[in-house]
Amino acid sequence: MSTPLTISIGTDHAGFPLKAPIKAFLQARGHTVLDFGCDSDESCDYPDFIRPAAEAVAKGEADCGIVLGGSGNGEAIVANKVKGIRCGLCWDEWSAHATKSHNNANCISMGARPVPEALALKIVGIWLDTEYEGGRHQRRIDKIEN
Repeated sequence: MSTPLTISIGTDHAGFPLKAPIKAFLQARGHTVLDFGCDSDESCDYPDFIRPAAEAVAKGEADCGIVLGGSGNGEAIVANKVKGIRCGLCWDEWSAHATKSHNNANCISMGARPVPEALALKIVGIWLDTEYEGGRHQRRIDKIEN
């Protein structure tokens, strides 16, 4: 088991169905979850929940973050507007591995409409368990940060 982390999570109404299973999965692995909402499937504006989840990572209040929506695209865009966040959109096991090993993503985004619950849990586990490769990838990340 990896070192326990503090992980922020934020979702909109469309991503809400994945939030509880992901929280339970993370907590079963010994992680602390900071939940920034939303708390129902009632229509809401995703930036209201995604930005605070990403800001918690950027401020060091959370080690990493997970943001959820219908497609995950808007959520990734919002998270990536926060300085210091590298949020990758994950839709399968390969993308979960690559976003950590190549991009050292400190946040991932998933869409509850295309990603079923079982796959979402696999994606989270792979992303958390994958090591960043560094090397040639670091110079590319450095160019993002500048």
